[in-house]
Amino acid sequence: MIYTNSDGGCRGNPGPGAIGVIIRNKKTILTKYSAFIGQQVTNNIAEYEALIKALELATRFTKDKITCYLDSELVINQLLGKYKVKNPRLLPLFLKVQKLQEEFNQIKYKHVPRWNYFQKITDEILNKELNKRGFWKKKYYK
Repeated sequence: MIYTNSDGGCRGNPGPGAIGVIIRNKKTILTKYSAFIGQQVTNNIAEYEALIKALELATRFTKDKITCYLDSELVINQLLGKYKVKNPRLLPLFLKVQKLQEEFNQIKYKHVPRWNYFQKITDEILNKELNKRGFWKKKYYK
């Protein structure tokens, strides 16, 4: 079984955004990934972009079963069909996730709190990505 943890965030909403992803087995991190994704990104867009990258990276390790951990209840509830995707900017991202799901025999989505051990790692690497580009927290949150 492969597990993914993904997180997207931005400084301001919208604002400069980045993603952080880890792919792991039960306890060992197999790979980490972070990227800057744009100047005017919303939190929800960043969360979807992070999940998309997690699914793309997971295909390198398995085509069988994966569990994806996210701290975005909105994204999880949209993927599970509990919420409709009403935002026209989120719909193409939602559809891309739907297409990527076909790469796996089984996929589960689980909500985790921000303070989950692995989720904190994804948050740290996405924030490092923003910091190294000069988007300091102090500048956006006074």
